[in-house]
Amino acid sequence: MMDYTHILYEVNDGVATVTINRPKQLNAFDGTTITELTDAFHRIEEDKDVGVAVLTGAGERSFSAGGDVNWEAEGGLEGRKGEDQIKAFYAAIRSCYKPTIARINGYAIGGGHHMAYMCDLSIAADHAIFGQNGPRVASPAQGWLVSYLIDVIGAKRAREFWLLCRRYTAEQALDFGLVNAVVPMDQLDAEVRKWCDEILALSPSVIKIVKASFDNHFDDVRTRQDEIDFLQRINPSFWQSGEQKEGTEAFLNKRTPDFSPWR
Repeated sequence: MMDYTHILYEVNDGVATVTINRPKQLNAFDGTTITELTDAFHRIEEDKDVGVAVLTGAGERSFSAGGDVNWEAEGGLEGRKGEDQIKAFYAAIRSCYKPTIARINGYAIGGGHHMAYMCDLSIAADHAIFGQNGPRVASPAQGWLVSYLIDVIGAKRAREFWLLCRRYTAEQALDFGLVNAVVPMDQLDAEVRKWCDEILALSPSVIKIVKASFDNHFDDVRTRQDEIDFLQRINPSFWQSGEQKEGTEAFLNKRTPDFSPWR
């Protein structure tokens, strides 16, 4: 069993709660965080005492702000290592036969938004904010990490999220079908527990079969898209071009990036 430094892992009455414990970074993740999260979800799959998994972030400001921009600026995503790590984590969420609930306690941005929509169910505090960030900071995401959002909220809304990088409230997310319920922050834990208890009262074998059936719908897409490196096809010199550097430096310096040289 791995010793965790970036996450917390707790099991209580059939529910495993995995908490990204980096509140000073708004629960942004780096390679270590992703490795630990992947291990935790494999652990959940193997634990017979666990029937439901809850994924959340520490504190009340952020579920997860996505990839740590400092990690990305240092090359965390370059060479596909980071992307492969992230895909392994999301695949662990999808392939875990225990239902997963995102407890969204604030910002769910970029990769944090991915985490939320990869879970089977999402319950949000009423102050939660959702959105994508990749095109804003030149942080590439590709394949089924992007396209799975179509299955969740439909093609037009999914494209809107990714192509405009707008921010959306919890009530808007509920209207889109991105989350299942919205409650005040002081009721979030009780609401999540309520949903967990309803699931735990049902046949665990049938729940696993149902979840596997949903994921089977997605398997062909995931396999097909994993065979294509969209970044290599569209811009093989991306990491050497300076475009990603401009995005991260602009973010860190709190200025508007200038992507005009790469159009």
